[in-house]
Amino acid sequence: MPTVDLKGLGVALITPFKEDNSIDFDALGRLVEYQLENGTDYLVALGTTAETPTLGQKEKTEVVRYIVEQTKGRVPVVMGVGGNNTAQLLEEFRSTDFTGVSAILSVTPYYNKPSQEGLFQHYNTLSNHSPLPIILYNVPGRTGVNMTVETTLRVARECENVVAVKEASGDLAQIKTIIDNAPEGFHVISGDDAVTTSVIEMGGIGVISVFANAFPKEMSWLVHSALEGDRVNARREMEENYNELFHLMFVEGNPSGVKCMLYQKGMIANCLRLPLVPVSEKTHAQIKQELSKFR
Repeated sequence: MPTVDLKGLGVALITPFKEDNSIDFDALGRLVEYQLENGTDYLVALGTTAETPTLGQKEKTEVVRYIVEQTKGRVPVVMGVGGNNTAQLLEEFRSTDFTGVSAILSVTPYYNKPSQEGLFQHYNTLSNHSPLPIILYNVPGRTGVNMTVETTLRVARECENVVAVKEASGDLAQIKTIIDNAPEGFHVISGDDAVTTSVIEMGGIGVISVFANAFPKEMSWLVHSALEGDRVNARREMEENYNELFHLMFVEGNPSGVKCMLYQKGMIANCLRLPLVPVSEKTHAQIKQELSKFR
Protein backbone atom coordinates (compact mmCIF):
# COMPACT_ATOMS: atom_id res chain seq x y z
CA MET A 1 0.00 0.00 0.00
CA PRO A 2 1.48 3.41 -0.97
CA THR A 3 1.99 6.07 1.69
CA VAL A 4 0.87 9.70 1.63
CA ASP A 5 2.03 12.75 3.59
CA LEU A 6 -1.03 14.57 4.91
CA LYS A 7 0.76 16.99 7.22
CA GLY A 8 0.01 20.67 6.78
CA LEU A 9 -2.61 22.38 4.63
CA GLY A 10 -5.00 20.40 2.49
CA VAL A 11 -7.58 22.31 0.47
CA ALA A 12 -11.05 20.99 -0.34
CA LEU A 13 -11.36 22.45 -3.82
CA ILE A 14 -14.55 24.02 -5.10
CA THR A 15 -15.89 23.18 -8.57
CA PRO A 16 -16.21 26.43 -10.57
CA PHE A 17 -19.23 26.65 -12.88
CA LYS A 18 -19.99 28.92 -15.81
CA GLU A 19 -23.24 30.86 -16.17
CA ASP A 20 -24.63 27.97 -18.25
CA ASN A 21 -23.97 25.57 -15.33
CA SER A 22 -21.14 23.74 -17.11
CA ILE A 23 -17.83 23.19 -15.33
CA ASP A 24 -15.37 26.04 -15.81
CA PHE A 25 -12.13 24.11 -16.27
CA ASP A 26 -10.12 27.24 -17.02
CA ALA A 27 -11.11 28.68 -13.64
CA LEU A 28 -10.36 25.34 -11.98
CA GLY A 29 -6.89 25.37 -13.52
CA ARG A 30 -6.25 28.88 -12.24
CA LEU A 31 -7.44 27.85 -8.80
CA VAL A 32 -5.09 24.83 -8.71
CA GLU A 33 -2.14 27.04 -9.69
CA TYR A 34 -3.16 29.61 -7.08
CA GLN A 35 -3.01 26.87 -4.45
CA LEU A 36 0.33 25.48 -5.57
CA GLU A 37 1.94 28.92 -5.73
CA ASN A 38 0.83 29.81 -2.20
CA GLY A 39 1.89 26.94 0.05
CA THR A 40 -0.89 24.35 -0.15
CA ASP A 41 0.49 20.91 0.76
CA TYR A 42 -2.16 18.75 -0.92
CA LEU A 43 -5.43 19.07 -2.81
CA VAL A 44 -8.74 17.34 -2.16
CA ALA A 45 -10.97 16.72 -5.18
CA LEU A 46 -14.66 15.78 -5.01
CA GLY A 47 -15.23 16.65 -1.38
CA THR A 48 -18.36 18.29 0.00
CA THR A 49 -17.03 21.71 -1.03
CA ALA A 50 -16.88 20.54 -4.67
CA GLU A 51 -20.69 20.19 -4.81
CA THR A 52 -19.98 16.56 -5.68
CA PRO A 53 -23.61 15.37 -5.32
CA THR A 54 -24.53 17.63 -8.24
CA LEU A 55 -21.84 16.24 -10.55
CA GLY A 56 -22.48 13.39 -12.98
CA GLN A 57 -20.15 10.41 -13.01
CA LYS A 58 -18.46 11.55 -16.22
CA GLU A 59 -17.98 15.03 -14.75
CA LYS A 60 -16.42 13.59 -11.59
CA THR A 61 -13.92 11.66 -13.69
CA GLU A 62 -13.13 14.75 -15.76
CA VAL A 63 -12.62 16.93 -12.66
CA VAL A 64 -10.21 14.49 -11.03
CA ARG A 65 -8.28 13.91 -14.27
CA TYR A 66 -7.97 17.66 -14.80
CA ILE A 67 -6.74 18.33 -11.26
CA VAL A 68 -4.21 15.48 -11.46
CA GLU A 69 -2.91 16.67 -14.82
CA GLN A 70 -2.76 20.30 -13.69
CA THR A 71 -0.94 19.37 -10.49
CA LYS A 72 1.73 17.34 -12.34
CA GLY A 73 2.78 15.49 -9.19
CA ARG A 74 3.80 18.66 -7.34
CA VAL A 75 1.58 17.82 -4.37
CA PRO A 76 -0.58 14.80 -3.47
CA VAL A 77 -4.16 14.68 -4.71
CA VAL A 78 -6.81 13.15 -2.46
CA MET A 79 -10.07 12.01 -4.05
CA GLY A 80 -13.44 11.89 -2.33
CA VAL A 81 -15.09 8.47 -2.68
CA GLY A 82 -17.89 8.19 -0.14
CA GLY A 83 -21.52 7.23 0.13
CA ASN A 84 -24.17 5.29 1.98
CA ASN A 85 -24.12 2.15 -0.19
CA THR A 86 -21.06 0.08 0.65
CA ALA A 87 -21.45 -2.27 -2.32
CA GLN A 88 -21.65 0.67 -4.73
CA LEU A 89 -18.41 2.09 -3.32
CA LEU A 90 -16.68 -1.24 -3.91
CA GLU A 91 -17.81 -1.04 -7.52
CA GLU A 92 -16.36 2.48 -7.73
CA PHE A 93 -13.06 1.15 -6.39
CA ARG A 94 -13.03 -1.43 -9.19
CA SER A 95 -14.03 0.92 -11.99
CA THR A 96 -12.19 4.14 -11.13
CA ASP A 97 -8.83 5.11 -12.60
CA PHE A 98 -6.85 6.27 -9.57
CA THR A 99 -3.73 7.20 -11.54
CA GLY A 100 -2.13 10.22 -9.88
CA VAL A 101 -4.34 10.00 -6.79
CA SER A 102 -2.57 9.45 -3.46
CA ALA A 103 -5.43 8.72 -1.05
CA ILE A 104 -9.20 8.40 -0.72
CA LEU A 105 -11.35 10.58 1.54
CA SER A 106 -14.48 8.65 2.50
CA VAL A 107 -17.31 10.27 4.44
CA THR A 108 -19.37 8.31 6.95
CA PRO A 109 -22.57 6.96 5.38
CA TYR A 110 -25.33 9.55 5.50
CA TYR A 111 -29.13 9.51 5.65
CA ASN A 112 -29.56 5.82 6.50
CA LYS A 113 -27.79 6.46 9.85
CA PRO A 114 -25.93 3.19 10.51
CA SER A 115 -25.09 2.04 14.03
CA GLN A 116 -21.52 2.22 15.28
CA GLU A 117 -21.10 -1.44 14.36
CA GLY A 118 -22.41 -0.64 10.90
CA LEU A 119 -19.88 2.18 10.56
CA PHE A 120 -17.06 -0.14 11.54
CA GLN A 121 -18.15 -2.87 9.14
CA HIS A 122 -18.52 -0.29 6.34
CA TYR A 123 -14.97 0.99 6.76
CA ASN A 124 -13.54 -2.46 7.37
CA THR A 125 -15.03 -3.59 4.06
CA LEU A 126 -13.70 -0.51 2.24
CA SER A 127 -10.29 -1.03 3.80
CA ASN A 128 -10.13 -4.61 2.53
CA HIS A 129 -10.80 -3.51 -1.05
CA SER A 130 -9.32 -0.03 -1.37
CA PRO A 131 -6.36 0.40 -3.74
CA LEU A 132 -5.22 3.49 -1.78
CA PRO A 133 -4.89 4.70 1.82
CA ILE A 134 -8.21 5.87 3.28
CA ILE A 135 -8.95 9.03 5.26
CA LEU A 136 -12.13 8.76 7.31
CA TYR A 137 -14.39 11.80 7.27
CA ASN A 138 -16.62 12.38 10.28
CA VAL A 139 -19.04 15.27 9.78
CA PRO A 140 -22.22 14.52 11.78
CA GLY A 141 -23.74 17.92 11.01
CA ARG A 142 -24.16 16.74 7.41
CA THR A 143 -24.50 12.97 7.74
CA GLY A 144 -26.81 12.66 10.73
CA VAL A 145 -24.53 10.27 12.64
CA ASN A 146 -21.41 10.85 14.72
CA MET A 147 -18.63 8.28 14.53
CA THR A 148 -17.64 7.91 18.17
CA VAL A 149 -14.14 7.86 19.61
CA GLU A 150 -14.43 4.13 20.19
CA THR A 151 -15.44 3.39 16.59
CA THR A 152 -12.79 5.68 15.11
CA LEU A 153 -10.06 4.06 17.20
CA ARG A 154 -11.35 0.57 16.40
CA VAL A 155 -11.14 1.34 12.69
CA ALA A 156 -7.69 2.90 13.17
CA ARG A 157 -6.39 -0.22 14.96
CA GLU A 158 -8.01 -2.94 12.88
CA CYS A 159 -8.08 -1.48 9.35
CA GLU A 160 -4.48 -1.39 8.20
CA ASN A 161 -4.73 1.08 5.35
CA VAL A 162 -6.95 3.63 7.13
CA VAL A 163 -4.37 6.30 7.86
CA ALA A 164 -6.24 9.35 9.18
CA VAL A 165 -9.53 10.94 10.07
CA LYS A 166 -10.81 14.33 8.97
CA GLU A 167 -12.69 15.28 12.13
CA ALA A 168 -15.48 17.82 11.70
CA SER A 169 -17.64 16.86 14.66
CA GLY A 170 -16.95 20.18 16.38
CA ASP A 171 -16.34 18.25 19.62
CA LEU A 172 -12.82 19.17 20.75
CA ALA A 173 -12.96 16.70 23.64
CA GLN A 174 -13.75 13.89 21.18
CA ILE A 175 -10.95 15.01 18.87
CA LYS A 176 -8.40 15.16 21.71
CA THR A 177 -9.33 11.67 22.92
CA ILE A 178 -8.80 10.27 19.43
CA ILE A 179 -5.41 11.99 19.14
CA ASP A 180 -4.31 10.83 22.58
CA ASN A 181 -5.22 7.19 21.90
CA ALA A 182 -4.50 6.79 18.19
CA PRO A 183 -2.20 3.96 17.13
CA GLU A 184 1.12 4.82 15.52
CA GLY A 185 0.68 5.95 11.93
CA PHE A 186 -2.91 7.13 12.36
CA HIS A 187 -3.41 10.91 12.27
CA VAL A 188 -6.13 13.46 12.99
CA ILE A 189 -6.83 16.30 10.55
CA SER A 190 -9.10 19.22 11.41
CA GLY A 191 -12.18 19.37 9.22
CA ASP A 192 -13.13 22.82 10.47
CA ASP A 193 -11.09 25.94 9.66
CA ALA A 194 -12.12 27.72 12.85
CA VAL A 195 -10.56 25.13 15.20
CA THR A 196 -7.40 24.46 13.21
CA THR A 197 -4.96 25.84 15.76
CA SER A 198 -6.74 24.06 18.62
CA VAL A 199 -6.55 20.69 16.84
CA ILE A 200 -2.87 21.20 16.02
CA GLU A 201 -2.15 22.13 19.64
CA MET A 202 -3.68 18.79 20.67
CA GLY A 203 -1.44 16.89 18.26
CA GLY A 204 -3.35 17.04 14.99
CA ILE A 205 -1.33 17.29 11.78
CA GLY A 206 -3.20 20.08 9.98
CA VAL A 207 -6.48 20.91 8.29
CA ILE A 208 -8.47 20.17 5.17
CA SER A 209 -9.61 23.72 4.58
CA VAL A 210 -12.46 25.44 2.77
CA PHE A 211 -11.19 28.95 3.52
CA ALA A 212 -7.87 28.28 1.79
CA ASN A 213 -9.62 28.17 -1.58
CA ALA A 214 -9.60 31.96 -1.30
CA PHE A 215 -6.70 32.46 1.14
CA PRO A 216 -4.11 29.70 0.66
CA LYS A 217 -1.05 31.77 1.54
CA GLU A 218 -2.57 33.04 4.76
CA MET A 219 -3.91 29.64 5.79
CA SER A 220 -0.61 27.94 4.95
CA TRP A 221 1.25 30.40 7.18
CA LEU A 222 -1.21 29.82 9.99
CA VAL A 223 -1.06 26.02 9.78
CA HIS A 224 2.71 25.81 9.49
CA SER A 225 3.26 28.35 12.24
CA ALA A 226 1.10 26.27 14.55
CA LEU A 227 2.86 23.04 13.52
CA GLU A 228 6.26 24.61 14.15
CA GLY A 229 5.31 25.69 17.66
CA ASP A 230 4.40 29.35 17.10
CA ARG A 231 0.86 28.70 18.27
CA VAL A 232 0.35 31.96 20.13
CA ASN A 233 0.86 34.05 16.98
CA ALA A 234 -1.12 31.58 14.86
CA ARG A 235 -4.06 31.66 17.25
CA ARG A 236 -3.90 35.48 17.50
CA GLU A 237 -3.85 35.77 13.70
CA MET A 238 -6.87 33.50 13.42
CA GLU A 239 -8.89 35.22 16.11
CA GLU A 240 -8.08 38.79 15.07
CA ASN A 241 -8.22 38.52 11.29
CA TYR A 242 -10.18 35.49 10.12
CA ASN A 243 -12.91 34.58 12.60
CA GLU A 244 -15.53 36.84 11.02
CA LEU A 245 -14.76 35.50 7.54
CA PHE A 246 -14.95 31.95 8.87
CA HIS A 247 -18.42 32.75 10.21
CA LEU A 248 -19.58 34.44 7.01
CA MET A 249 -18.21 31.59 4.91
CA PHE A 250 -20.65 29.11 6.45
CA VAL A 251 -23.59 31.27 7.54
CA GLU A 252 -25.54 30.35 4.39
CA GLY A 253 -23.86 27.03 3.70
CA ASN A 254 -20.80 25.66 1.99
CA PRO A 255 -19.55 26.36 -0.66
CA SER A 256 -21.84 29.38 -1.17
CA GLY A 257 -19.73 31.51 1.16
CA VAL A 258 -16.30 30.66 -0.20
CA LYS A 259 -17.55 30.93 -3.78
CA CYS A 260 -18.70 34.46 -2.97
CA MET A 261 -15.19 35.22 -1.68
CA LEU A 262 -13.56 33.82 -4.82
CA TYR A 263 -16.01 35.74 -7.00
CA GLN A 264 -15.15 38.98 -5.24
CA LYS A 265 -11.46 38.21 -5.75
CA GLY A 266 -12.18 37.91 -9.49
CA MET A 267 -11.35 34.21 -9.75
CA ILE A 268 -14.68 32.55 -10.59
CA ALA A 269 -18.28 33.24 -11.53
CA ASN A 270 -20.60 33.21 -8.53
CA CYS A 271 -22.47 30.14 -9.77
CA LEU A 272 -23.69 27.06 -7.91
CA ARG A 273 -25.85 24.13 -8.96
CA LEU A 274 -29.25 23.65 -7.41
CA PRO A 275 -30.27 22.95 -4.74
CA LEU A 276 -27.42 25.26 -3.67
CA VAL A 277 -27.65 28.97 -4.48
CA PRO A 278 -25.38 32.01 -4.01
CA VAL A 279 -25.45 33.81 -0.68
CA SER A 280 -27.99 36.54 -0.07
CA GLU A 281 -27.29 40.19 -0.90
CA LYS A 282 -26.86 40.90 2.81
CA THR A 283 -24.19 38.23 3.30
CA HIS A 284 -22.57 39.18 -0.01
CA ALA A 285 -22.21 42.75 1.22
CA GLN A 286 -20.84 41.61 4.58
CA ILE A 287 -18.24 39.40 2.89
CA LYS A 288 -17.27 42.26 0.57
CA GLN A 289 -16.82 44.60 3.51
CA GLU A 290 -14.72 42.07 5.44
CA LEU A 291 -12.56 41.29 2.40
CA SER A 292 -11.80 44.99 1.94
CA LYS A 293 -9.68 44.80 5.10
CA PHE A 294 -7.23 42.48 3.32
CA ARG A 295 -6.60 44.59 0.24
